[in-house]
Amino acid sequence: MKAIKILERILVSIPIMFGVAIVVFLFMRLTPGDPVDIMMGRGGAVTASEIEQLRSEFNLDKPLHIQLWLFLKDAVRGDLGYSYVQKAPVTNLIKERLPATIELALSALLFSLIIAFPIGILSAVWQNSLLDRLSMAGAFLGISMPGFWMGIILILIFAVKLHWLPVQGRIDFNAKLAAGTGFFILDSLLTGNHQALVSTLKHLVLPGITLGSMEAAVVARVLRSSMLETLRSDYVVLARSKGSPEWSVVLKHALRNALIPTVTVIGLQVGVLLGGNMIVETVFSWPGLGRMVVSAIFARDFPLVQGSVMVYALTFVLANLVVDVLYTYLNPKISL
Repeated sequence: MKAIKILERILVSIPIMFGVAIVVFLFMRLTPGDPVDIMMGRGGAVTASEIEQLRSEFNLDKPLHIQLWLFLKDAVRGDLGYSYVQKAPVTNLIKERLPATIELALSALLFSLIIAFPIGILSAVWQNSLLDRLSMAGAFLGISMPGFWMGIILILIFAVKLHWLPVQGRIDFNAKLAAGTGFFILDSLLTGNHQALVSTLKHLVLPGITLGSMEAAVVARVLRSSMLETLRSDYVVLARSKGSPEWSVVLKHALRNALIPTVTVIGLQVGVLLGGNMIVETVFSWPGLGRMVVSAIFARDFPLVQGSVMVYALTFVLANLVVDVLYTYLNPKISL
């Protein structure tokens, strides 16, 4: 029964993806700047016939509704088009860059959860204590601090001043890692390459902390609020009156019920980590999908931007589906 419900949710997401595809297509066409003019401007003097030939090659000479139809027809078959600038299929370009983005997002998520859960729980248990006040002040600072500014500060301190960590990239140039899955940590473990593993982890620290700090602040504040509510609930009072240890009351009774709103936030943050990391990838020269999309936007590379945005939209859809499934395990009364 649950599998049928999940399948229904997947089918419902199909119109959403079509809507996203249409919106991003129209917005890219409304953006000032012509991709052919931008490309031809790099090559010096060109003739009008060369410009028209290039526009015809990219189907930019056709009416807008014809371009939209061609784009949707190819997208249904899994063909996201051909990059104007990089001269390669968009699907291949996304496959090349996506592992780097996922690796960074997972490291940021791991950092945020390791920080957020202890802070959120302890702040709720010791409400209005010095720890609670300092933690919430730090969370407020993490939410307020722009990612690019924090990234630059971390680079100045740990890379430029202390020389502890690298400034940019995913791995050292002298670390020879055999190509495999595209996930450098996994490839390092599979090949037993200790040098590449250490280099990859060092390169992940600064961008991971930068990207995960705001997420940690959000999750910690939400978890604290949820814990404060559940700690006052009748079933928690009953558990304490039965003589249950405090750690059991907090972790088994209060935390599980407080996780429902927290999981919602975490699910949304996963989408943000994958889709909103463009600035962080640019600051740290991280060769991921976000950095490629920024370059594609400036170059008016319509197919590459459209395909990447659809991947981001799919990430949010899948994250919300996973959150809904987790609800049913955290609270059996909730159904899909």
